Amino acid sequence: MTDPNAIQPSELDQLPDRDPEETAEWQASLDAVAKAAGPHRAAYLMRRTLERAEGTGVALPKLLETDYVNSIPTAAEPAVPGDEAMEARITAWNRWNAAAMVTRGSKHGVGGHIATFASAAWLYETGFNHFFRGKEGDGSGDQLYIQGHASPGIYARAFLDGRLTEQHLDNFRQEAGGNGLPSYPHPRRLPWLWEFPTVSMGLGPISAIYQARFNRYLTSRGIKDVSDSHVWAFLGDGEMDEPESTTALTLASREGLDNLTFVINCNLQRLDGPVRANFKIVQELEALFRGSGWNVVKTLWGTAWDELFQLDTAGALVRRLREVPDAQVQTYQTRDAAYIREDFFGKDPALAEMAKLLSDDKILECFHLSRGGHESRKVYAAYKAALEHKGGPTVILAQTVKGHTLGEGFASKNANHQMKKLTVDEFKAMRDRLELPIKDSDFVDGQVPYGHPGADSPEVRYLQERRAALGGPAPARRVHPLPALPAPADKAFAAFDKGSGSQSVATTMAFVRLVKDLVRDKETGKRWVPIVPDEARTFGMESLFPSLGIYSPKGQTYEPVDRDQLMYYKEAKNGQILNEGITEAGSMADFIAASTAYATHGEAMIPFYIFYSMFGWQRTADQMWQLGDQLGRGFLVGATAGRTTLTGEGLQHADGHSPVIAATNPAALTYDPAFAYEIAVIVKEGLRRMYGEAAEGEDQNVFYYLTVYNEPLPQPAKPSGLGIDEGIVKGLYRFNTAESAGLTAPANAPRIQLLGSGTAIHWALKAQRLLAEEWGVAADVWSATSWGELRRDAMEADAALLRGEDRVPYVRQALQGAEGPVLAVSDYMRQVPDQIAQWVEQDWSSLGADGFGLSDTRDAARRHFGVDAESIAVAALAQLARRGEVKASAVKEAREKYGL
Repeated sequence: MTDPNAIQPSELDQLPDRDPEETAEWQASLDAVAKAAGPHRAAYLMRRTLERAEGTGVALPKLLETDYVNSIPTAAEPAVPGDEAMEARITAWNRWNAAAMVTRGSKHGVGGHIATFASAAWLYETGFNHFFRGKEGDGSGDQLYIQGHASPGIYARAFLDGRLTEQHLDNFRQEAGGNGLPSYPHPRRLPWLWEFPTVSMGLGPISAIYQARFNRYLTSRGIKDVSDSHVWAFLGDGEMDEPESTTALTLASREGLDNLTFVINCNLQRLDGPVRANFKIVQELEALFRGSGWNVVKTLWGTAWDELFQLDTAGALVRRLREVPDAQVQTYQTRDAAYIREDFFGKDPALAEMAKLLSDDKILECFHLSRGGHESRKVYAAYKAALEHKGGPTVILAQTVKGHTLGEGFASKNANHQMKKLTVDEFKAMRDRLELPIKDSDFVDGQVPYGHPGADSPEVRYLQERRAALGGPAPARRVHPLPALPAPADKAFAAFDKGSGSQSVATTMAFVRLVKDLVRDKETGKRWVPIVPDEARTFGMESLFPSLGIYSPKGQTYEPVDRDQLMYYKEAKNGQILNEGITEAGSMADFIAASTAYATHGEAMIPFYIFYSMFGWQRTADQMWQLGDQLGRGFLVGATAGRTTLTGEGLQHADGHSPVIAATNPAALTYDPAFAYEIAVIVKEGLRRMYGEAAEGEDQNVFYYLTVYNEPLPQPAKPSGLGIDEGIVKGLYRFNTAESAGLTAPANAPRIQLLGSGTAIHWALKAQRLLAEEWGVAADVWSATSWGELRRDAMEADAALLRGEDRVPYVRQALQGAEGPVLAVSDYMRQVPDQIAQWVEQDWSSLGADGFGLSDTRDAARRHFGVDAESIAVAALAQLARRGEVKASAVKEAREKYGL
């Protein structure tokens, strides 16, 4: 019978054996070991041989999974350079106050999470005491991505440190009255403490990778040397199920980001139950990260396990640990010694004999308490190994117990993520467990007290001394006063004022031309960060390749195939463009890192990220919310925009709703410019507001979203007259009237106001001619550059009225005195222009491209959605007919004339 594991002839043909006799001897030796000592011994020898080969540089595939034991043996652990007893007392206070804060808040129904920090306390405390560098030393310090559900523990430490008061803790999740603490890391809500928003889950991992990469980018480009900064991302094992958590792992290893460490708290539980009930999440993650090229350090078992491993002379214990599924490990945490003896040790005769040497207390100590993530020595060894590893990123898989030290009612219970409080008796038991000097009399009226050893206590002095030695408090967000960036020369913006004459130019190309001029500016040009997800040629950006270069840590190690062409593909170590490949999520993570460099590193950078508009907000709106939360600044550009403008691509490419999604983000200023000169005005204003001298009370922590189109059209000259720039920025101005357009209509002709945004204004202009020449109607055409900003202004005016202030919305001011009804149109669903309907005094109607997109020509698509010039003309006539200003028969006649 053929051995299914034998090497097949086809494999031998690909890998010729130069010494079959020697090969046969190795195989025979393996067979002999398996026969004499058993398959487990043979497997052990093979693993050790492969590890030896890997350690000596022999080119072999790496082991993806190792035994379920610590990567660093106890004997190899370095001594912790500090007072471990003092650090234990500090950690005990923080555990107490984190639990007390959430429990006290539960009386107000605001919720909170206790169990996560309870399991991860030593992962944070060891870092704060020995590794995490603050921002008051040299450089930028470290960047810490804190697991969102662990926030109570971070607040508790800030309370011990004197950065927060009891009032702050009592306002956990109660921000409306002031002095409140946000539920999770939210820089916009607590900007002096939090740097990075990490909820929703999955955004922390990808953001940390691209932050570490952007640090290298800043250093390589000579903007600022941040090579001493280290990025630490604290994650949950359940969080690793999110696709964003693992999507960029190979980028980190490919680019050798040894300035990055993931710390995954493997408490084996997610929100509802075990992460991998029938499997082993640690082993799965180890294989995933090793396969992605990461250095993996496993910190699984505490020192109580040392005695068991010493007794395991036959490897039975290691084998059993590998085969027990996670859900059963969780069960051991809650069961007595007799159950563990029978179910764990009783499965193997060698283990049964070992168990006879162990007391019940020893078994319970190991299975209930002793995990690598709960011991500072184990964690310190792992962190030190991570920092000493060079050439690639490190992931630390630290095993813990969710709800550790909170008592039997919490530890490893499936429901502990939803458990918000401890009883007074449970707190007293916790106090005794942690050996805290809190008296029974401190519990007044059943209220759990906060605990603090005193501002001048040895614990607080030690904590503050350790932080001072590491560069100040952490986490901390610092925005050092930066000089306003000088405005680029007006020449770059004024170049669009004359229009393009007879030349047809798409607004996508107009934006790229503008940026191409701006990156040449001597003062600010180097601060632009062009970001594109492998569509640069689609957007006409290939001309930037040779002039700016595409960032690569390796430079260009090959001769590009188009080297003899003017616009050849150029990569460089100091390249300015971030061309991320086909990853909108990665590009957004790039943008977030660049847009917040003013705070993270004290360097103002100007990112612009250009993308297929359909694949921006629809796909990565969660990250755009993260961008707003993190107070990012820059330009998002939705190119090939509109539902009918991108010919032939079909419904998955046809964007008819990105401005609707953008309108949900309070930090986004959304513009739909129609003409090149409008883009210039908007970008100029954006640079002033975000990077220049902001007006009093003006929020600089905003970002701009511009939609631009791929339809080449003649670009008109900028109209003369006062208030054009103001109207472009505020969202609306009159582009022309029927009279200024040279159109004639009868005296006292019916009049209508046509509002168009983006490419739709060209349909409105054609409809203006049709109405005048064929139906005797005078139409004025308005460019609505931003429906969203018009709505924002109107809502602010409404709020002012409620405060007793007399304020008129800008849209009402602009349209004041305009005759006739208003008809609005865009290349988006009607909901986009309808944002301002309630503030328009005239009769209102709108047209839009609602529904799914379709593949066809532009003309056919516009006719399909009823937004082309003829459809606009018919809709205008219908609106006027309802008012009795034209005959109803004119509507029917027009419909038939235009084939609608």
